[in-house]
Amino acid sequence: MYRFEDTYWWFVSRRHLIVSLLETHYPRASGLRILDIGCGTGAMLEELSDFGEVTGADFALEALHFCRERNPAQTLARADARRLPFATGSFDVVTAMDVVEHIDNDKAAMSEILRVLKPGGRVFVTVPAYQSLWSEHDEALHHYRRYTSGSLKDVFQRVGLNVERLSYAVTALFPLAWMYRKAQNMLPKRREDGEKKANLIEFSAPVNRALISLLRKEADFVQRASLPFGLTVACVARKGSD
Repeated sequence: MYRFEDTYWWFVSRRHLIVSLLETHYPRASGLRILDIGCGTGAMLEELSDFGEVTGADFALEALHFCRERNPAQTLARADARRLPFATGSFDVVTAMDVVEHIDNDKAAMSEILRVLKPGGRVFVTVPAYQSLWSEHDEALHHYRRYTSGSLKDVFQRVGLNVERLSYAVTALFPLAWMYRKAQNMLPKRREDGEKKANLIEFSAPVNRALISLLRKEADFVQRASLPFGLTVACVARKGSD
């Protein structure tokens, strides 16, 4: 991830999606206190820093090590999303990109996000879409589930978060990805070591740039309207004011 995160179309486009949704609510340099849960190797922390003071949290020590390699001054914490080591009402914004599907009890994680948000604060989340697309890729990444827009909305609402924006994303690539996953699931798995393999297909530089450009336009559309299907579900929800 550290090697690919700055340039690979999936990671770049996912960051742009979250930033574009942030921009619909907050100006840059607005002095927000932001928590990025599942910060990985830290590329998103740099983009979020344009909006305010950012704390990165991840359970993996190796991920935090790479964050420090990227920026030794970055504020970091090792944390389980179900038991966040932060005071109630600490943050204006929480982001969680492709994190919730890794947690056995997603309701517990959302409850903690609600707790650490200030009244009126917002959470920005992405998750993989459609259980029908489940594959070896999900097993290799230790996913517990994939979501529909309805099932993700239900988790938010059950803990008391008010959903403001709910949309699918990575819609343009959905037909090709669906066919690829279905074909892949039909192939026999004959690895003697039993190890599951994630799919990270490297494209040529021109194709990679074209995918970034395509999904940037799509993310800009999601700022204004919702898409009916896609490989990702994106949600923005708000904590009520006291």
